This record gives sequence, C-alpha cells and structure tokens, in this order.
Amino acid sequence: MSRSIWDERYGERGWAFGTEPNDFLREVADRIPTGEVLCLGEGEGRNAVFLAERGCRVTAVDASSVGLDKAARFAAARSVDITTVHADLADYAIEPDAWDGVVSIFCHLPQPVRQRVHRQIVSGLRPAGVVVLEGYTPDQLKYGTGGPPVADLLYTAETVYGDFAGLELEMAREMVREVHEGRYHNGESAVVQVLARKR
Repeated sequence: MSRSIWDERYGERGWAFGTEPNDFLREVADRIPTGEVLCLGEGEGRNAVFLAERGCRVTAVDASSVGLDKAARFAAARSVDITTVHADLADYAIEPDAWDGVVSIFCHLPQPVRQRVHRQIVSGLRPAGVVVLEGYTPDQLKYGTGGPPVADLLYTAETVYGDFAGLELEMAREMVREVHEGRYHNGESAVVQVLARKR
C-alpha cells in the first residue's frame, strides 16, 4: 500500500501546520465543556494537545498513522494524555451521545462523507455539547494559501448550517483572515467559522 499524501506530509521534517492551536479554536475554547472531546482529522495533534492542556479528555482521529504518531509524541512532550484513533472518516462511526465537544479544523471531506460525519456529530454530542468548525470556503480558490484546490471539498456557512440542523448556532460567519499555521496554511484566507451547541 502506497503512503498517502498525508503520511508524506506529516513525515516531513518539522510540523506541517505548526504546534500552536488554530486561532478560532483558541478564541472559543472557553465555550467547550471540559469533558470528552473528539478532534476529527487531527493530524499532528496541535489542537488535541491544546485542549488536553485545558483539562479535556481528547480523542484524536486521523487517517494518517504518521501524523498520529507525532501527535502522541507531542502530547507526551507536553505532559498530557490524548487517545489516538487511526481511521478514515469515511468509515469511522461517531458514538451517539458520547461527546462534550467535537472539533473539526480544516477537515475537508467529500460531500457525502461530510454530510454523514456532520449528522453523526449532531447525534454524538451530549446536551450542552458544542461543535467547533473552521474550514475554507470556495473563495479560498482565489487565494491559494492552503486547503484543497477543489470546490466540492470546500464549505460555506449555509451548507454547514444545513448539516448541523437541530443544533443551536451560536456563531456562523464567513470571512477573509490571515491564517499562519505551519508551511501549508500561510496567508490571507477565505474561511467559514461555526460554533453550534446541542440543547
């Protein structure tokens, strides 16, 4: 089996997306209950480790074992524990009523997979649990500063809102902002940011 693009990227020297948490996640971290948190497409672990340092019990899921190995080493270096799960999100089942928070940061999925995963997030959240999502919008194709170069893999506030029907939207905004996260996210970027809560 050939190495995936993600195994190759995470196998490079240093950190593909840096070691600091995503800016939006840092902004809204106080709104995430301290409990069981699921990080999807977590890669090298920067967001998972940040949340673990805040007292959350974090499970990081990614399709790259290379990324998850780095995440585990990063967590150990920062003296926190995270659980890593090597799985493709196309096959991964989010357990119902099991999570106080779900984090999806630049986790771009094909539409059928995205819809299924996002609907599972809704059922997977416990009451008062939140989902935090940041992704690139189709306008990002004009910037080329990160993310997939395929419109079908990009998100809008409207599509995410539809996927998360049944949750209370506390924040849903599209904007252009500076993103500086390692080698692969660097520069002016068109993003959507969503925080939604289960009542």
